[in-house]
Amino acid sequence: MEFQTLLQSILIMAVIIGIGGFIGFRQPLTNDSRQLVITIIVNVALPCIILDGIFQTLIDDQLWTQIIITFLISVLLNCFGIFMGWLGARALPVDEKKRRQIAILSGLGNTGFIGIPLCAALFGPKGALLAAIFDAGVDIVLWTVGVMMLQGRGAFSLRGLKSLINIPMLAIVGGLTFALIGFVPPEPAKQIFRTLSKLASPLAMLYIGMLMPHFLLAKRLVPIRLISVPIIFKLFLFPLLTALLLSVYPIDAEIASITLIQVAMPTLTLASILFARYAGDEEMGAMTTLISTLLALLTIPAVVYMGSLLQH
Repeated sequence: MEFQTLLQSILIMAVIIGIGGFIGFRQPLTNDSRQLVITIIVNVALPCIILDGIFQTLIDDQLWTQIIITFLISVLLNCFGIFMGWLGARALPVDEKKRRQIAILSGLGNTGFIGIPLCAALFGPKGALLAAIFDAGVDIVLWTVGVMMLQGRGAFSLRGLKSLINIPMLAIVGGLTFALIGFVPPEPAKQIFRTLSKLASPLAMLYIGMLMPHFLLAKRLVPIRLISVPIIFKLFLFPLLTALLLSVYPIDAEIASITLIQVAMPTLTLASILFARYAGDEEMGAMTTLISTLLALLTIPAVVYMGSLLQH
C-alpha cells in the first residue's frame, strides 16, 4: 500500500467532512433528512461497493481462504477490543452498565461508513470486498456480544439476531453465492453497481460532517473522563496492539493491511442509536463518535505507518 495514497485519501475525507460541517451549520439536518441519507448510504451505496468488488474480482480458492480468514480475524479482534475497553473502563469510578458501554465504544469501529470506502480507494474492488467481510464480523459481534452487554444478560435475543439481516449483509451473501455458482451479471448491471458505489465515500463523509453541528449544539456536555478511555483505546492502544500481533503472526499481507485499517477506524456511528435503543448514554455515544472520527483523520495514517515499520 502506498502511504502517500492513504494520506491523500484521508485529506480528501477531511475536506469533505469540513464541507458537510459547513452545510450542517447553514442547513441543520432533520430526523427525516438524516434517515434519508442513511438509507442511501446503507441500502444503496455500500451494497453496490460490495457487489462491485465481488463482480470485478476473480474469486478463486485463494480468495475464498482470505475471505474466511478475514471474517474470523474480525470476530476475534473485535471481541478482544471490547474486552480491552472493559478492562480500561474498570479504572473509572462508574457503574458496570457504563463500563459495558465504554467497552463497546472502545472495541467496535466505523468499518462500514468509513472503512469500506477507504479500503476500496486504497486497494480497489478486492480491498472493498475484504473490508466488507471484516465489517460483517463487526456486525456479528455488535448484534450478539454488544447487545448482550447492553442488556446485561448472557443470552442472545431474536431482536438482535434479526438486525443482522440487512441490505449490506444480503449483498455479501448474495454476491458470494453468485460467485460460487459462476453467475456473472450483464455489463449494464455491473456498470450500475460501479457507478452507485462511488456515492458511498463522499456521501458518508458529508453525512458525518453534517452531524457535527447537531452533536455540538444539541447535546449536553459529557465528562471528558467518560469519552477519553474509549477514544484512547479505539484510536491508539487497540490498533497498535493489533499491528504488533499482525507483525508476529504470518498473515497474508493484503489481509494484514485491510485489518489494520479497519481496526484503526473511529467509534461506530451506530453507537448513539444503539445506546438509545437499550437505555444507554446516547450523548456519550454521540460525542465519542464525533471526536474519535475527527481525531482518526490524524491517527489512521500514524497507525498504518507504525504497522508498516513493525512488519519490516
